[in-house]
Amino acid sequence: MVLDIKWAELPIVRKRFLISSAFVGLVFLLLLLRLWYLQVVNYDEFLERSVRNRTRVLSLEAPRGPVYDRNGQLLVDNRPSFQISVMRQDIENRELLFTRLAEILDVDVEELEKRWNAGKGFPIYRPVPLATDVSWDIMEKIQEQGGDLPGVLTEVRPIRDYLDQGISAHLIGYLGEITEDELGQEEFSGYRAGDFVGKTALERSYEEYLRGTKGTRLVEVDVKGKLLRQLQMDPPRPGNRVYLTIDENLQRAADEAFGDESGAAVAIDVHSGDVLAMVSRPTFNPALFVTGIGSDQWTELALNKRHPLQNKVVAGQYPPGSTFKMIVALAALRDGMITAGKTVDCEGDFTIGEARYRCWKKDGHGETDLKKALRESCDVWFYQVGLELGIDKLSAAAKELGLGGVVGYPLPGERGGVIPSQEWKRQRFNKPWYAGETVIASIGQGFVLATPLQLAVMTAAIANRGTVLKPRVIDRVEDWEGNLLVEPGVEVVRQVDYPEKAWDVVQEGMVAVVNEPHGTGRAAELEDVLVAGKSGTSQVVRRKSDEEEEEEEDDNETPYRLRPHALFVAYAPADNPEIAVAVVVEHGQSGGRAAGPVAKAIIESYMAGKKSSEEQVGNN
Repeated sequence: MVLDIKWAELPIVRKRFLISSAFVGLVFLLLLLRLWYLQVVNYDEFLERSVRNRTRVLSLEAPRGPVYDRNGQLLVDNRPSFQISVMRQDIENRELLFTRLAEILDVDVEELEKRWNAGKGFPIYRPVPLATDVSWDIMEKIQEQGGDLPGVLTEVRPIRDYLDQGISAHLIGYLGEITEDELGQEEFSGYRAGDFVGKTALERSYEEYLRGTKGTRLVEVDVKGKLLRQLQMDPPRPGNRVYLTIDENLQRAADEAFGDESGAAVAIDVHSGDVLAMVSRPTFNPALFVTGIGSDQWTELALNKRHPLQNKVVAGQYPPGSTFKMIVALAALRDGMITAGKTVDCEGDFTIGEARYRCWKKDGHGETDLKKALRESCDVWFYQVGLELGIDKLSAAAKELGLGGVVGYPLPGERGGVIPSQEWKRQRFNKPWYAGETVIASIGQGFVLATPLQLAVMTAAIANRGTVLKPRVIDRVEDWEGNLLVEPGVEVVRQVDYPEKAWDVVQEGMVAVVNEPHGTGRAAELEDVLVAGKSGTSQVVRRKSDEEEEEEEDDNETPYRLRPHALFVAYAPADNPEIAVAVVVEHGQSGGRAAGPVAKAIIESYMAGKKSSEEQVGNN
């Protein structure tokens, strides 16, 4: 017998039981469907998400390419440094984390916040650096407290190591963090915020060769972002090797010879234009920029009155003084206006109308020919000859031998000099040229300005008898397999024709400057090598009247900024030239006494190095 029980007749408790059972069954069915959806339908997608939640892809910085001198001496390398970074998605309590980190790092929390904010533009998966180049002790503390520092990463990264303590800083340059403007430039495509790039000199111009290729590292982390293990690594590739033309030994010789003085010195090969030494004083330590220079340090450098950030070899503009006198002599000899025997009676001054121009030797030099005029630097001889020659011929001769414009320095920052002419003054000041200005220009004063590099190019052209060379500072760039990527060749700018007799007389005069009695460059004399040179002393303020000059106090009591600059140019060996040197000692007062010894030290170091190399070849 079948019981026919209607729903309405069921007890209320049983109704509730059946409804609840149906609801629970439905929920289980939905859960089973969701589980099937997650584990079957979308298995691959959610597996990938799971892996991403426990893995990180870390960028590995590539070491920049090393820099060597011409002999393979390492000048710039990389060294490992410890960096503390944070992964933003793994931080639970930033305020607490930064408080703990600030105590370990011995910095203010505000400083960490500043670095945190600087990384806001980074992708979320990229670590934000909070401290760079930290000590091993700090690394140990971070690792010991890792459980209380969620999201903190410790990384080993390469940073620049400048091995010569800044002697070549102006040639090599420094690094800095890439700016927002640079990121928008085509040449920096592939870079990202936080990258360090070359900012000046070689580091800037050869960025594409020095910068390596970054690598990646796939690691597994726990729920607090702590590193558990490495899963995969694609190693970075270092930048290419750059070889310079400079000789590290000559660099050090020039730097040591300067002592505490300011100025610049440059030496070049008279046959190739290779820059063998380039020193600008005072210098700076490029390591200050490696991890980001502080504002106080930058201000101190930028406002220093002796301009440590300026490469004075290529950007320092100085009146060449008496180092300009060879130009006057050569131009007059080529023009046929004088012969080597041309004499001038120097009584200590030279007059044009009511204007009086004095020789540096108040009592005068007496009867003076060209050789004596160069040897003893007689101003009156050059006043008269320069005036007869005229400013336009002087200007043309100076420009032919490398003065006036830029000489083609291959890195940024070169400034041209000033070689005036009648037209130059009309365009610049809308005024006519006066005879007295020619007189002053004939001894390298007045409007005349030149950089030390231009003076070195001029001196090399005199040494090699007319070949004006473009300076080279890059010998070559190679990859790590030894493949040649860049090799700038020797470049002749022009060949200047002068009669052989003109070269003979001027070179004989320069030899007399250094090696004969009364020569103004005796401080540059060497025992075993014949040196040719010319001293120069250039005024930084207008010369005074006769009465004021008589009462002028001793040079040592003159304020530093008012003292004249000291210059010296030289080449050696005089009978078979190889090296040309130009030196400027700022406010050094006497070219022969202050700049001559620096030139001597450079030439002496060069000759010693050459002798050592020849002995090594002989022994082999």
